[in-house]
Amino acid sequence: MTDQKYFGSVLVVGGGISGMQSALDLAESGYRVYLVEKKPAIGGTMARLDKTFPTNDCAMCTMSPKLVDVGRHLNIEIITGAELIGLEGEAGNFKAKVLQQARCVDISKCIGCGACAEVCPVKVQDDFDAGLGQRKAIYKLYAQATPNAFAVDKTKCLKIKNPKACGKCAKECPAGAIDHAMADTTLELEVGAVILSPGFEPMDGDLRGEFGWGIYQNVVTSLQFERLLSASGPTMGHLVRPSDHVEPKRIAFLQCVGSRDKAKGNPYCSAVCCMYATKHAIIAQEHEAGLETKIFYMDIRAYGKDFEKYYDRARIQHGVKYEKAMISSVKEDPQTKNIIVKYRNPDGSFNEEQFDMLVLSVGLKPSAGNQKLAEACQIQLDDFGFCKTVEFSPGLTTREGVFAGGAFCAPKDIPETVVDASAAAANASRLLSQVRGSLSKKKEYPPERDVTSEDPRVGVFVCNCGINIGSVVRVPEVAEFAKTIPNVVHSEEFLFSCSQDSIEKIKERIKEHQLNRVVVASCTPRTHAPLFMSSLKEAGINPYLFEQANIREHSSWVHRDNPAAATEKAKDLVKMAVAKVKLLKPVYTSFMDINRKALVIGGGVAGMANALNLAGQGFQVILVERTDKLGGHALDGRYTMKGNNPAELAAKLAGEVQIHPNIDLNLNSTIKKVAGYLGNYKTTLTTPAGERDVEHGVVIIATGADQATTSEYLYGQHEAVCTQRELEHKLDGSGIGGAKTVVMIQCVGSRDENRPYCSRICCYNAIKNALKMKELDPTVNIFIIYRDIRTYGFYETYYAEARRKGVVFIRYTLDNKPRVEPRSNGLKVHVKDPILNKILELDTDLLVLSTGIEPAKGTDTLSQLFKVSLNADGFFSEAHMKLRPIDFAADGLYLCGLAHSPKLIDESIAQANAAAVRAVTMLSKDKLESLGNVAMVNPKWCKGCGLCIEACSYGARVMNEMTHVAEVLDVLCQGCGACVAACPSGACQQKGFEKQQIIAMLDASNS
Repeated sequence: MTDQKYFGSVLVVGGGISGMQSALDLAESGYRVYLVEKKPAIGGTMARLDKTFPTNDCAMCTMSPKLVDVGRHLNIEIITGAELIGLEGEAGNFKAKVLQQARCVDISKCIGCGACAEVCPVKVQDDFDAGLGQRKAIYKLYAQATPNAFAVDKTKCLKIKNPKACGKCAKECPAGAIDHAMADTTLELEVGAVILSPGFEPMDGDLRGEFGWGIYQNVVTSLQFERLLSASGPTMGHLVRPSDHVEPKRIAFLQCVGSRDKAKGNPYCSAVCCMYATKHAIIAQEHEAGLETKIFYMDIRAYGKDFEKYYDRARIQHGVKYEKAMISSVKEDPQTKNIIVKYRNPDGSFNEEQFDMLVLSVGLKPSAGNQKLAEACQIQLDDFGFCKTVEFSPGLTTREGVFAGGAFCAPKDIPETVVDASAAAANASRLLSQVRGSLSKKKEYPPERDVTSEDPRVGVFVCNCGINIGSVVRVPEVAEFAKTIPNVVHSEEFLFSCSQDSIEKIKERIKEHQLNRVVVASCTPRTHAPLFMSSLKEAGINPYLFEQANIREHSSWVHRDNPAAATEKAKDLVKMAVAKVKLLKPVYTSFMDINRKALVIGGGVAGMANALNLAGQGFQVILVERTDKLGGHALDGRYTMKGNNPAELAAKLAGEVQIHPNIDLNLNSTIKKVAGYLGNYKTTLTTPAGERDVEHGVVIIATGADQATTSEYLYGQHEAVCTQRELEHKLDGSGIGGAKTVVMIQCVGSRDENRPYCSRICCYNAIKNALKMKELDPTVNIFIIYRDIRTYGFYETYYAEARRKGVVFIRYTLDNKPRVEPRSNGLKVHVKDPILNKILELDTDLLVLSTGIEPAKGTDTLSQLFKVSLNADGFFSEAHMKLRPIDFAADGLYLCGLAHSPKLIDESIAQANAAAVRAVTMLSKDKLESLGNVAMVNPKWCKGCGLCIEACSYGARVMNEMTHVAEVLDVLCQGCGACVAACPSGACQQKGFEKQQIIAMLDASNS
């Protein structure tokens, strides 16, 4: 590598959530990034969503901080309206040719005012709104678009078609930003690696004409329905049906439109449709009280973390009805425009129901430009048109130095997309680690304005948050009220306060009105406060002169049924925030060195993959494994669905770990004690040689999980009963002893009261082993008794293969679980067939139980040592389920593999690599900044009692032996406030939360 020129820059193709995550990870790790997006703005499909599940967070609010971070990052150059058309060279030394279509608008001049669109006479169908709305020939892709600039649709613009025609937009533009003669440009970029994340396209609604899309107005696709729900959509979040704009009372959802349909669609499962339909059904009820919703489905594939709980919530709390049936025909009542749905019952009879609307849950297909992109990059696609990758090397394409992420590889949900994006960034970073930082720039801020002698001049900015706040709280009224509060010199409302254009406006208002304090009334400060505080810093104001009033969680969400009271409470919250912000003082942070070692806990596939990636990037790794060997559960694996051997993979990784000079391996070792703080941890290990202290900067938890055990169905009592893993060993060894009939029971110990989650791997293992048995003996009879077959993504093709080979699938419910009894030469299984409506009696030679996965033993202890939380099921909780699935809430702590949730091996490897680059974003920094809101002590009041020292969990409090006054070590303090609560003399306070400030808030609420 040293004898070849390498570039410290990466080209990322695709500006959706995957491309943005890759770009941010790389930019934060010290690389220059070119982010190429075909459309005129980044954001991708997520920008079109209303909310995400299972948290029901506003999608734009969730994504906006990431959009803004990408748009403002010094080391990310966004190139919109562009596509990669050629890639020459080799890994580390590529020359990429990028064709950028003329935007006809100068981004550096455009102020996003919209005057051009107002005078444009041309109206066209808006693809962003899935054809439900219209836009002009000059347009901004969506309200919060990044870049915040308009673009000309050259296929529709009258001026471009005829230079002597129109031109109204250019005449009206106050900034002189429009140039219809702007030419296309070809860019040549020198990059070390390429990441391809072009995303996907929704399938067409007219794949099956019998469903009525394009024929009946009230039949819409899921994406169209998403836009109807969205506050930025064509009806501004008012849920009405297209035919007459009347609120619907009954809505039906039809699953698998274009998916699992080899005849007219695609044979694979699109992986996301079941859950977004469930989300749509729940959110639609929030829009329209009393709305009835019914979902027609084949299998509900709630396979992700907390997905099963969301599915249960839809059924139990929201009354969403699920009908296991395929619709046979759709007709329209010509008078009411209602949709008449005909479907077949399990007993063979037919039903007809009327609905106000029918929503087709369309799946995901490869982007139309995938083939062209593959040819430009000289990589291969799979049979479906997605990127071809290797099972145990997720994200690697068929060309070295070219990596892939997100839905370019396969249909997948947002968390998996984000994980893939970070994994691709990790692989690129590993390739280019020797030139990290060679092309990166550092952000510089303007000098901070001294406001200590100024009277408070407060600016209040109130957010509609789409309809999250605006549909309940009367936001204009709150903004007007804020103007009446003493010391408030400016008040303004935004649709989304966290969008890039709103952030820029806040900075402009600070300068325009000489603001020295800012209050933002919006959603939770937990996710958005850093964004707003950074904006103050960029405007030359100390970032701690900021207060956020949470009028979403604390007002609109909890008082949804009482808008008047919610509005009054929002006013109170704003008034309290202003009272506090007027008393805030500038806070200054300190900087500290960082220990560039990583502690990886767990020596399974995830832990080893993570350690090797970090070590390959040049960082020292301390790998701790509690057993005497590396490999974890993969050592027991014999084959995957695709025919690869997990045990061989584990052995290969173990061999690499043991000889890597950057990895300090500790077997038979556990964590005893943890001290220190982000960037400078000190952990005590218990090893065979005794206790050992190790110092490190970050922590990656990859402790895996355990196989669930069971006592059901005579397991452990009858020799003919085994688990799927035991069957796998039999099939790889002596075989199944001539068994002619095999019965498998799914969801044994999963999706019940004890383990309410789906273990994700069980259906996969059952079909994998069924196919293996059919391969060894095609005459064996196999029955799989299931609740829902969850072969998501491309694994659906294996499910179809199993059916073709004669595997019989029988569905059961929790109310009618199978019953097993011994017989003289085997077992008899009783199960009710819902189609035949009869009890079947199956004589079997072998009964195989699909047991699931449960949290690893010792997880509780580890969570307490590192002060990280667990979810209700006992798995580690990530910072944000959708956009931060690898990070813990506390910086410097990351997780991957089965410690996060049940998953397959390739998914664990991807998450392990992703956790590596997330750690590198921290380890590659020159210095770490301390928290600002740390505790402080008034030495005149301190009595030296030491209670604050006992209360501090972080070792941040010490007693000065000379003065007998307690002191705070700023670098250790986490700002939790425990010491403040414990101090009996009032000597201890917390910056930004001083008693006087809190009392002022209370007084304001009572005034």
